[in-house]
Amino acid sequence: MSRAHNFSAGPAVLPLSVVEQLSAALPNFQDTGLGLMELSHRSPTFDAVHRSAEERLRRILGIPSDYRVLFLQGGASLQFHMTALNLLSEGESADFIVTGTWAKKGLDEVQRMRSGRAAWDGKDTHYDRLPTSVQTDPQAQYLHYTTNNTIYGTQFKTPPNVGELPLVADMSSDICSRPIDVAAHGLIYAGAQKNLGPSGVTAVILSPWALEKSPGGLTPMLDYTLQVEKRGLFNTPNTFGIYALERVLAWIEEVGGLAHMTQRNQAKAGALYAEIDRSDFWSGHAVRDARSEMNVTFRTPTPDLDTRFVQEADAAGLKGLKGHRSVGGLRASIYNACPPSSVDALVSFMQDFEATHG
Repeated sequence: MSRAHNFSAGPAVLPLSVVEQLSAALPNFQDTGLGLMELSHRSPTFDAVHRSAEERLRRILGIPSDYRVLFLQGGASLQFHMTALNLLSEGESADFIVTGTWAKKGLDEVQRMRSGRAAWDGKDTHYDRLPTSVQTDPQAQYLHYTTNNTIYGTQFKTPPNVGELPLVADMSSDICSRPIDVAAHGLIYAGAQKNLGPSGVTAVILSPWALEKSPGGLTPMLDYTLQVEKRGLFNTPNTFGIYALERVLAWIEEVGGLAHMTQRNQAKAGALYAEIDRSDFWSGHAVRDARSEMNVTFRTPTPDLDTRFVQEADAAGLKGLKGHRSVGGLRASIYNACPPSSVDALVSFMQDFEATHG
């Protein structure tokens, strides 16, 4: 089977071995006589899948035993709302580091029902960098940040240093790409569709602080306390998505865990940035010390050449390289499952394109 090189920002490329396992599970899962998507979410068969997904995520990330893990629906967009609803009481506020579109959406959602402010906002430089320091409000209940910016191509290498203030992190686009200090965070959430599996599942990691802040008695679907009590099974979960997530986590463990992912992702990003920096034909959007290892944003000398690059790359089997409309230019998303061979193919195509159009 011929597969294109997939640089889409999300839903994104999955490991081929996982895609094959998903295909095999659809007609008859584990000799049950039922397809994967036909199993009851309360059956012992699916319960084993569900528990395995949680156990693997705990092992890979080193999640403390007193933290709770949920696999919910609604993506990061719903978590913008749930975090505010569960972590902020009337009159309380949160601080945000606004590094791009998704961080701004999170702040906007908090401001719809509670109080929130931008402790730092990179809009004046078109979100091409990260803060060197952040001045937080002494009354803030937490600081929210987005670890990796898919649209503008920036990434925090370490969490913001804000002392004892709890951190809430949207890790949708770089979770499980490198080691993280889960215990340094009050709450972590991540849509699965970039590094963990298909769209439709959101991993949520809750500290004891987050559960203590959650008042309970909220609308059931939005209540962390109730969702933890029900293990995320208050309603029918995305069973297919959770199985796919479990298989992706199994793949990460099989290839060497986060140590391997770190080396693999640094090598891919290094090769692509080296080509961008090699000549004046290419220019990157993010400043060098803020560059993302997941989403590489760059451009040719002119918008017309950007358009031609996308068209010719697509015809050559390199898909999803058009930059987001907020930035323009080009974007290569090289998440965990993007193979090094795809980056090699892109670098080779870039060299040929420059030779032809430079």
